[in-house]
Amino acid sequence: MVISPKTTDLSFNGLAVLYQIARVLSSGGDLNLIMERVLEVLEVHAGMKRGALSILKPGNTELAVDVSRGMTKKEKQRGTYRLGEGVTGKVVASGKPVAIPRVSEEPTFLDKTGVRNRLSKSDLAFMCVPIKADKNVVGALSVDRVVTNREENLDGELRFLEAVADLLAQVVLARRRQSECIEALEEENIRLRRTLEQLEERGKSQHMIGNSGSMREVYREIAQVAASQTTVLIRGETGTGKELVARAVHEKSAAKQGLFVTVNCAALPESLLESELFGHEKGSFTGALARRIGRFEAAHGGTLFLDEIGEMSLSAQSRLLRAIQEKEIQRIGSTESVKVNVRLICATHRNLEQDVSNGRFREDLYYRINVFTICLPPLRERGADILLLADHFVKKYSQIHLKPIERLSTPAIDMLAAYHWPGNVRELENVIERAVIVATGTVIEGHELPPTLQIKDIEQRGRRQDTFEGLVSAYEKALLTDALKDGRGNQAEAARILGTTKRIVQYKVKQYGIEYGRFKARS
Repeated sequence: MVISPKTTDLSFNGLAVLYQIARVLSSGGDLNLIMERVLEVLEVHAGMKRGALSILKPGNTELAVDVSRGMTKKEKQRGTYRLGEGVTGKVVASGKPVAIPRVSEEPTFLDKTGVRNRLSKSDLAFMCVPIKADKNVVGALSVDRVVTNREENLDGELRFLEAVADLLAQVVLARRRQSECIEALEEENIRLRRTLEQLEERGKSQHMIGNSGSMREVYREIAQVAASQTTVLIRGETGTGKELVARAVHEKSAAKQGLFVTVNCAALPESLLESELFGHEKGSFTGALARRIGRFEAAHGGTLFLDEIGEMSLSAQSRLLRAIQEKEIQRIGSTESVKVNVRLICATHRNLEQDVSNGRFREDLYYRINVFTICLPPLRERGADILLLADHFVKKYSQIHLKPIERLSTPAIDMLAAYHWPGNVRELENVIERAVIVATGTVIEGHELPPTLQIKDIEQRGRRQDTFEGLVSAYEKALLTDALKDGRGNQAEAARILGTTKRIVQYKVKQYGIEYGRFKARS
């Protein structure tokens, strides 16, 4: 590379600096780090401060500071220019370098970053050169330099910067491509997130409560399968809300105008299950005094939900398999086939794979119903959903039982969060209803929850997590927190509620590090 003879008038050895920059560029590694080190060399060895590399964004209508020296994060974010805007925008638009001996005297110098607001601009020069790759401008390199002589010629330094820009061209081009790739990935990520959020919103029923990751996945699966006629298998522990999911699938399907018919296969004896499902003719068995249509016929044009299908007898499984395959049924005692158009949703808490291997469940039926599976998470794995559900049930049962219950106390919340919930949502609902009934005030206290929540698991019994003083402190902190909640963060009001002085409340708040200010936002 040929440097203009005027570079010999520089206050530094231009060739030596270019050599150092070339070594930095050839060292390899992270592109961001390479460019930061180049700007460092310019500042330390050439006296050129506040160096900035601006890169054209996709679309080539706007450029932004990508790497800088001496700028804060906010200042860097403000350094965005349209083509032709300010000195930097004009350099990129024209492809020609610019040197401003006194930035204070140049009206087109915008300083959008604001990095020079705290500096004297009367002795500050600004130089900006285009960065070109394959004759196309891809960015700009700009620096500041303090000038002491008003007549000082910046041509030599400007040509030096052009030489640096030529060395940086390929690195900046690679950085731009990397930036475009990252931006494309970010846009794709945003689109995917919006798609997932839309799926969650479409799949969520007004009767379903929960924002945990596992429940959002359930909402997405409901939205994905609802529009089809695919058979759905809902799996999960007892009490997780499998029927709610089945109803949500029905409500969001094309069959929503039809009936949603439920059959609990575990609640009916084997002798009645087939009659319930397929119906019977008059006189087909003792007690059959009249023709009766079954649940399959009743659900024609709608949805049939078979809860606890794993409890179905093998003979009933055989008839169910034929109904699914042929889309027709025969009433007990009849030779006539009846066509049915039914969306089938099944649910079970059993391990069907194990039942198939043990001969308790037909393998061919298993593959017929296991087309699209929705797995419901147990309540103990749903995190903050426990408190959302608890608040919902408090509101529900306080209205039903005409009790002025406002909320749960902090100790009660801690007990709900620590419990393992073997009965899942159904158990939580029963617990809250009982607590609402026995509560004597407007707040449900920990001692008003059932004894099962106050007894440790067998493996935890005999273990002590804290000293007596620690337990007392925890209770004291809980009382203070509740009082501050009721007082909307007002310490004087909390003192009145607790029957003590504001000074003591202030002392205890400081002692326990309670952030009372966060309760003010709730008022």
